[in-house]
Amino acid sequence: MINWESHACLPLHRHADFAPIDRLHAAGVNYVSINVGMDMNPLSQVMSVIAGFRATIAAQPDRYILASSVEEIKLAAANGILAVGFDLEGAMPLLEQPEMVALYRDLGVRQIHFAYNRNNSVADGCHDVERGLTALGRRMVEAVNDAGLLMDCSHTGRRCSLEIMAASRQPVIFSHSNPLALVEHGRNVTDEQIQACAATGGVVCVSGVSGFLGNRTPTADDVARHATYVARLVGIRHAGIGLDISFRQDGLDDTPPGNFDASYWWPTTAGYARSISRMTYTPIETWQVLAAALQRAGMTGDEASLVMGGNMLRVAQQVWR
Repeated sequence: MINWESHACLPLHRHADFAPIDRLHAAGVNYVSINVGMDMNPLSQVMSVIAGFRATIAAQPDRYILASSVEEIKLAAANGILAVGFDLEGAMPLLEQPEMVALYRDLGVRQIHFAYNRNNSVADGCHDVERGLTALGRRMVEAVNDAGLLMDCSHTGRRCSLEIMAASRQPVIFSHSNPLALVEHGRNVTDEQIQACAATGGVVCVSGVSGFLGNRTPTADDVARHATYVARLVGIRHAGIGLDISFRQDGLDDTPPGNFDASYWWPTTAGYARSISRMTYTPIETWQVLAAALQRAGMTGDEASLVMGGNMLRVAQQVWR
């Protein structure tokens, strides 16, 4: 069994401590996708983060591997090593150049979504005015498919996400999104989005973030409730886990340089108080008790294994050529 964490956030700083990633591994995670940049982060910061994270991984081959295939993930798990991949949240680091997608792939990025909450020249954010996927966005979807990256629709506007899923030749995922039917929040996804994702062969990975789960102190049972909703709506093969735990570290300032306005990216009108500082997360150790929580919610042991990693493993096997 491979446990697959579809999205986690270290500080966006080249000196970020990987201790929380070690805790994820100790809790049973075999593969984790680590964010290396968002639309708000300039290219200089994104590249510094990628270089720093790659150096940390390369310096400890007995603990980590920057995985490029499912086979490497399976081999790493068999040898007690944590497999890592990177993800980008937003298309702005692509500089409006579809050919940048393959470059990021070569640097370790394995999944990407096109808009972080707000609109850009490629796609719509979930907290902005709906326009739909742009002409450049359609070229970007093709570039993602051609490069063999996971096409992600978290943080993306609803209409735009449907158009991305219709345009993609490969399965599409939501790496950290929850059902709107359970909690009314603009970051959560409608039944129509969930069904469209499943129709591509993709996976909706539910997050462990308080505001999206509807519990100020979220637990594994909250995560299981949301994953079970997805599974009952579209089938067990289309539910996964992306807890989206954000690890803060004292002494590291990863604030984007310049006139950064947090209230723009996390607007109060969209349900954020003091940016995202009041959001809480399920503990890392959620992974140790998640199988039991999923089974309490009505799944069999084999079904819980699919949700905790088997489904994302299947999609990655198809997409990462």
